[in-house]
Amino acid sequence: MIWLFLVSLFVLLFLGTPVSIAMLGSAAVMLGVMGLFDHQIMADYFINGANNFSLMAIPFFILTGEIMKQGGVSKRIVDFALSLVGHVKGGLGYVAIISGLIFAGLSGSAVADTAALGAILIPMMMSRGYSAKSSTGIICAVGIIAMVIPPSIPMIVFGVIGGVSITKMFIGGAPAGLLMCLGLWFTWKYLYRDTEIPTFEKKSWKERGKAFVEAFWALMLPVIIIVGLRGGIFTPTEAGVVAAIYATIVSFGYRELKPTALPDIFLSVTKTTGIVMFIASAAMVSAYAITVAQIPQELVQILKGVSDNPIVILVIIMMFLLLVGCVMDLVPAILIFAPVLLPVVVSYGIDPIYFGVLMVINLSIGLITPPIGTVLYVGSSISKIKIGELAQGIAPFLLVHIVVMFLLIAIPEIITYPIKLLG
Repeated sequence: MIWLFLVSLFVLLFLGTPVSIAMLGSAAVMLGVMGLFDHQIMADYFINGANNFSLMAIPFFILTGEIMKQGGVSKRIVDFALSLVGHVKGGLGYVAIISGLIFAGLSGSAVADTAALGAILIPMMMSRGYSAKSSTGIICAVGIIAMVIPPSIPMIVFGVIGGVSITKMFIGGAPAGLLMCLGLWFTWKYLYRDTEIPTFEKKSWKERGKAFVEAFWALMLPVIIIVGLRGGIFTPTEAGVVAAIYATIVSFGYRELKPTALPDIFLSVTKTTGIVMFIASAAMVSAYAITVAQIPQELVQILKGVSDNPIVILVIIMMFLLLVGCVMDLVPAILIFAPVLLPVVVSYGIDPIYFGVLMVINLSIGLITPPIGTVLYVGSSISKIKIGELAQGIAPFLLVHIVVMFLLIAIPEIITYPIKLLG
């Protein structure tokens, strides 16, 4: 049944079938082979897939990102980061990392963060003498941290599918995202240690203070979300509503978001939400077929024959997911493989929240891995360079993300200890 599931799914995907339809098709094939196909049951599971309160957080965080992007927030965050490190050798790379970390706490979307940050920084970096492929590479590598730092849309999806605490996943994702930023920081420092590219004039503390005041209200949003979730003031879904309202007020306060722009923003958010919710509904049908076919139990038996060591099994699963990320987008991959792999890792005594954070990091790396990497195409469209050139520029940053992921496997306390302390 494992091979039937994988072959039917990937054949449909390679034929160009939309992911949601491929998931429904593979579920129908499995149920048909078992003699359990029933269109009424499939319809019930499909409807219930979207009927989930936690999934309502997704459109609100997408809306937050869109409003922030058009409300003048992006420029103020970049200006603040520029005032701090613009004078350092290779300074614009550090500006990208700091700005990307802040952006990650605003939208939860790698594509939105890469587009907003890239539109400002890539032309600036190229005009100062940085190579197009390195400039775009660091922006794309920073962009995927939005998938790990809360509020992370993939973590919401995993929490719903896996039935685990989304708040605890957010808490576990924060130190992991910070470690990814630290890895990028030292990699950029090594690459540009001998650069002759001119830096910006060092800002006075008064100028830095002014830049901080300008960006203050934007910087407060991640704080509000984390404090609210940790303090039990609101749920992740309610946090999305709070974030959207707050972003709207701040953007109108900056007087850069026009009321006439709201209809287009709402339309864009509605389209994106419709796609995500349709895939989530299809995933519920697929999860039902996977459960009935006892694929997780079959996979457990196969892996038991390989090793009884949880770390070895985790490494094998992570290697498999790295390959999956190369050919499949992040959210569909979570929806397809989380129901299959969660029972396996639980049977080995691995914390499902810890595994969920690792899975999100792993599949996020796929967003900057050719040939499917969505974030690569966003960066490429801004800098006007070919994907092949961009792949060369992003290679060192891609490698450091993979190293960080395996470091988190070796030292799980980086993720689990903050969850125990704050969860």
